[in-house]
Amino acid sequence: MKRAETEINDSFPRLEEFLGYMQAILERSEGTVRQYRYDLILFFRFLLNEDPVIQPEDEAWSKIDLSVVNDSFLSSLQLSDLYSYVTWLAARRKTAPATRARRTSSLRSFFDYLTNKANVLEENIAANLESPKQVKRLPRYLTLDESRDLLTAATEDTSRLSTRDYAILTLFLNCGLRLSELCGINLSSWRQETLTVLGKGGKERTIYLNSACISAIQAYLPDRIKPVPADKDALFITRLGKRVTPRSVQNVIKKYLKSAGLDPLRYSTHKLRHTAATLMYQYGEVDIRSLQVLLGHASVATTEIYTHIDQRALHEAVEQNPLNIERGKSSS
Repeated sequence: MKRAETEINDSFPRLEEFLGYMQAILERSEGTVRQYRYDLILFFRFLLNEDPVIQPEDEAWSKIDLSVVNDSFLSSLQLSDLYSYVTWLAARRKTAPATRARRTSSLRSFFDYLTNKANVLEENIAANLESPKQVKRLPRYLTLDESRDLLTAATEDTSRLSTRDYAILTLFLNCGLRLSELCGINLSSWRQETLTVLGKGGKERTIYLNSACISAIQAYLPDRIKPVPADKDALFITRLGKRVTPRSVQNVIKKYLKSAGLDPLRYSTHKLRHTAATLMYQYGEVDIRSLQVLLGHASVATTEIYTHIDQRALHEAVEQNPLNIERGKSSS
């Protein structure tokens, strides 16, 4: 038997068309496109799985052939198939509401493409697919003292890359950068007091640097390891002369969190973004619209999660209640 006849197809033409559209036309990031691919492959293998015992961790799951997913198959699907999948995610897979919401969003985007762009379907069966209800949680962030402890941990480090690491921490905590934005910083994008970063959807925005950021970058540059030709413009370089990767930066943050006595399981690079936004809002008196621009949010609704009021403010509000009068004492 020929090799081509024994291979299992883990994709199908309409999926590749959709992913190409998301990347080339809508300019979604590579990470986002990978997530779409994973979500949709998971969905279609769920539909094609004939043995309920088989799960995605099993080798048999990866052998479910997706080549049967053609236009006829896609046209046969109904909204009930989508809800069966969401139910399976919740009941069998114990998937968190946030993850189910993301996978639901992937389905809506895919079937919207099939209906309105590829003209494969006459009706978008996912149009009325509801997202799972999510519990709104306050963002986790470092306090001002914990942030200072984290920076101190980097200043006390004597390794060759300490100035680089300090600059990375300083930019995270002062500018609220995303991990991908920090990794993508180029020397040519730095203009002393400003920095151009590439955010979500390939959108450029200008970051204004304070004196701490400028000083940290200037202190790092003399120690910057000579980069390989392909990464000569990258600001942050690894020991091997290559541009830092998300994983390497995450390891850097984990290292200094431990040094500062902080739990690396509770905090991450994204929590440093939460921290920067929270500190700017609480101490810098930054209004919500300015914070939206600083963080590169498309909607101000996203920014509002950073405007939570800390417990000290709540305590102060209660203390200032005009009815805060002890029994037997009169107000003056």
